[in-house]
Amino acid sequence: MPRKPSAQPNDVELSILKALWEKGPSTVREVHDALSTNRDAGYTSTSKMMQVMCDKGLLERDEAARPQVYRPAEPEAQTQKQILKHLISHVFGGSTRKLVLRAVESGKIKPQEREQIAKLLEKLEGDET
Repeated sequence: MPRKPSAQPNDVELSILKALWEKGPSTVREVHDALSTNRDAGYTSTSKMMQVMCDKGLLERDEAARPQVYRPAEPEAQTQKQILKHLISHVFGGSTRKLVLRAVESGKIKPQEREQIAKLLEKLEGDET
């Protein structure tokens, strides 16, 4: 029995979504050209993947335009939140604290990002009082 398609975008789907979030509504050719700088895939593979993404509800397609124009079904921030909720639930057992601790422990947080996090935490603490 075939596996049910995941609602979470895979790596290839995320690269297509990122291209569309950066460029705005685009044709398959425009997305393929944007991806070809980082990825070696044929035009037909890109086209097929975008069709699958429409079926999964990740992309919307303007059928009236020729060539067809694609756009993400959700804004970037919304997709990131959905992926993060999935990650927290499935990898960190529902614990946001564990996710944040692992992110900090990874050592990949830049000083500017630490400052932004500290300001956000201060704001959140101020909102609670």
